[in-house]
Amino acid sequence: MDTDVTETAMFSTETSGGPAGPAGTDPAPRAIVVMGVAGSGKTTVAALLAGRLGASFAEGDDFHSPENVAKMAAGHPLDDDDRWPWLRGIRDWFAKELNEGRSAVVPCSALRRSYRDLLETAGRDTNGGGTTGSVQFVHLTGSYDLLRTRIQGRAGHFMKPEMLDSQLAALEPLADDEPGFSVDVSPRPDQIVDEILHLLGEDD
Repeated sequence: MDTDVTETAMFSTETSGGPAGPAGTDPAPRAIVVMGVAGSGKTTVAALLAGRLGASFAEGDDFHSPENVAKMAAGHPLDDDDRWPWLRGIRDWFAKELNEGRSAVVPCSALRRSYRDLLETAGRDTNGGGTTGSVQFVHLTGSYDLLRTRIQGRAGHFMKPEMLDSQLAALEPLADDEPGFSVDVSPRPDQIVDEILHLLGEDD
């Protein structure tokens, strides 16, 4: 699943399935997907990144149906019939933010290329055939031991540690022709965000 780190509670950003905090219009809005397997810290990093960029934020997990949540809580991985409605919900929210001139950030596992291809359509103007903004992917990567340790240290979350193996088996890393880059998750979250901002060309 997608909520990844116990540090999330340290931050004031609300994760209610919609934008959190003030976000102004951007002359070149972009949607940023903070992706990766469980334990990589997507939620913490995405919330910090949105705050630094002044972008809208939504928690990717909040787009899941109650049925999906119950399935994962029982230790059963989702199949594509479960995932496509979830991914379309995230895509549609991104499209709305971009159409209104706002950049936006969502943590989402986005393990497969086909999932990312769908999310990337948020940057297309389906009415006029143009482009409303860009979509970029930030892949958070870490060692197996680090990821499993983080999952085991989380209390009350529906992702089971053994499901990390299925996510790693499903993961298709970013290809060279995809808009994005990878970042190691060993440093502190603020340092990870500094690196992301540098790679995005948004250095303070």
